[in-house]
Amino acid sequence: MARLSNIIHLLRCGIRSPRETASLLNSSVSVMRGAQASPRETANLLHLLGPMMREAQISPRETASLLDFLVSGMQFSRRTVFARPSQDRDGLTEAANPILSYFNAHTEGRGIWKWIHYFGIYHRHFRKFVGREVHMLEVGIYSGGSFPMWMQYFGKGCRLYGVDIHEATRACEDMGIKVFIGDQADRSFWTRIKQAVPTIDILIDDGGHLPEQQRVTLEEMLPHIAPGGVYLCEDIHGAFNPFAAYVQGLASSLNSGFPGEMPGTSDQACTPSNFQAAISSIHLYPFVAVIEKRERNLDRLLSAKRGTQWLW
Repeated sequence: MARLSNIIHLLRCGIRSPRETASLLNSSVSVMRGAQASPRETANLLHLLGPMMREAQISPRETASLLDFLVSGMQFSRRTVFARPSQDRDGLTEAANPILSYFNAHTEGRGIWKWIHYFGIYHRHFRKFVGREVHMLEVGIYSGGSFPMWMQYFGKGCRLYGVDIHEATRACEDMGIKVFIGDQADRSFWTRIKQAVPTIDILIDDGGHLPEQQRVTLEEMLPHIAPGGVYLCEDIHGAFNPFAAYVQGLASSLNSGFPGEMPGTSDQACTPSNFQAAISSIHLYPFVAVIEKRERNLDRLLSAKRGTQWLW
């Protein structure tokens, strides 16, 4: 019944003819087989296809092509054996990563629960803020053990804010943390946060982990994060995770646009979209997505030629 409702959803979202529907469903079956998808993952995929076609204004044929590339990528990732690095290059040793050092030494007190590989991600994207005034908001306080960790890592200029749905987490205010209690899927709640906290340099979403919660948090807060700031979402689990698909849509937006010739030069340029102008990069890791904002908005994307000799 769940699969039938998702097929109906596809029909409502822009697939009109039975032939188009059959073509797309055949591609979906290929994806399911190639990725060894579960019924839940399959339902997620089917639910995503209709809005993808409608919002991106792409045909069933183009959608089928995208699905073919999707399954090819997943098959490649499953069957390919990669060479192991000769040494650690991710900053996961304690000597290279003070956040990991703190975590390993933290054997009592307020609890911290993290995947170990997250510490390399934190250090890679957050170390530029060390020793500076930095405003960090963490969604999902849990036991509050990460707050002292961030204080020690960033230094005296660290200002911390926490968001949680549980009243018990107000106990963390005894550490000088400003705690906000509310539902991260409630857009009006984020409006109040933005009014109360005008500057946010880093936002970590370790909250409810539901795709709609993650989406609302990103949409409401990414524009609010300061230039040069970092958004990080944790615990994005499962193939065909709807929020992972959402982030892939954002990544596709970084590639939008086509260059045009610049008069009087051999260079090419294109005017960036609002998203490209503000967003520097999107990084994907196991269970984590990171978005970095530019220090200043980009006015154009330039493809320049230099030199006098060309082989073709």
